Amino acid sequence: MIKQVTDLHLFKQKALQWAATFDSACYLDSNNFNDPYSKFDTLIAAGVKCSVTANTGSAFDELARFREENPGWLTGFFSYDLKNEIERLSSANPDYLNFPDLYFFAPKHLILINGNKVEVISDDADGIFKTIEQQSPSAYQDNNINLQSRFSKEDYIATVNKIKNHITRGDIYVTNFCQEFFADNSQIDPVATFLQLNQVSPTPFGTFYKWKDNYILCASPERFLAKRDNKLISQPIKGTAKRGNTEQEDEAIKQQLRNHTKELQENVMIVDLVRNDLTHSAKQGTVKTEELFGIYTFNQVHQMISTVVCELQGGISPVEAIRNTFPMGSMTGAPKISAMRLMEQYERSKRGIYSGAIGYFSPDNDFDFNVVIRTLLYNSVERYLSFHVGSAITYYADAEQEYDECLLKAKAILEVLGQSLI
Repeated sequence: MIKQVTDLHLFKQKALQWAATFDSACYLDSNNFNDPYSKFDTLIAAGVKCSVTANTGSAFDELARFREENPGWLTGFFSYDLKNEIERLSSANPDYLNFPDLYFFAPKHLILINGNKVEVISDDADGIFKTIEQQSPSAYQDNNINLQSRFSKEDYIATVNKIKNHITRGDIYVTNFCQEFFADNSQIDPVATFLQLNQVSPTPFGTFYKWKDNYILCASPERFLAKRDNKLISQPIKGTAKRGNTEQEDEAIKQQLRNHTKELQENVMIVDLVRNDLTHSAKQGTVKTEELFGIYTFNQVHQMISTVVCELQGGISPVEAIRNTFPMGSMTGAPKISAMRLMEQYERSKRGIYSGAIGYFSPDNDFDFNVVIRTLLYNSVERYLSFHVGSAITYYADAEQEYDECLLKAKAILEVLGQSLI
């Protein structure tokens, strides 16, 4: 069933409220960014026909079997800690959120929005549409939280300098070092908080995901990996700059980012890593950099984004293609395994869903997954709220500037939570 809606913003808000009443729900919003690879403006999935839940060990194999049995629409997430299944790695840092490492579900109800056209795919499409239209939009309320950090600023700076010693010794070239901000005994309205975040920081990979009593509220600007026919697309972000106060200042900051030695260096190192990851799934000779050092502007930041593509090798399944590139290079470092191992040593909490990926498989066997950054994670039973931020550490990194970059990346989340810079 396809219908036209006049107030698209209101319909999406009501549809999200409706979806969030189910045990499993996924809301993916491209926020009208001009993305040539996007299949839709918004996808909303709710209710479970069947699902797969897995932890590190055989998670990718379990997903591959589940995908074969369910060739239609699937939505789900990969935890960063699936790295331990792919490589000889481990994660011993504490986890207070308790998401599984992998979860996917085939939805009972699916809504696809393109422009003002709303397509409802369900055994009760008319009933679903009427139920959504009858929803009363809820008002945003202030959140009641007391935000803390796993690192003081002094701890963070000292740790970055220790990491730089590893770079000087040649153990690694670049790494992504992450820190967690958290709140115990916190209470938020997940739907209202996400809607506020998506308004303050609209991004091409805005995501609300509900798994039982756990929530993912995501304002990610980054694509991990997409498949379009036989083409794989990865768009790593490396390089961040603040927005200016005037148009002139904004342009000057963009120009500085475009010519910044450290930002260019970290971007090209990760592009090389992504190119290498894609060779495991690519037809020989087809890996290429479609765009290098592209500058893209978002509400809070300018980002340097590169686009790496390849032609998918025959016999490589979509799940294998994802496994072959996971976790994404922009959140690991180079050499990849050494950087991941080292960050487990220096970080103080398990990344979990952060640095993982959320997205979908479509009936034509395409897929699209984001990188889980700029994201609030919430366990409503334990009342534990968390978000991580990270930045790339290279030989040229200044520890204090990297700390400031972390806070810049957290700006929208801090605003939505009513918190000042820490």
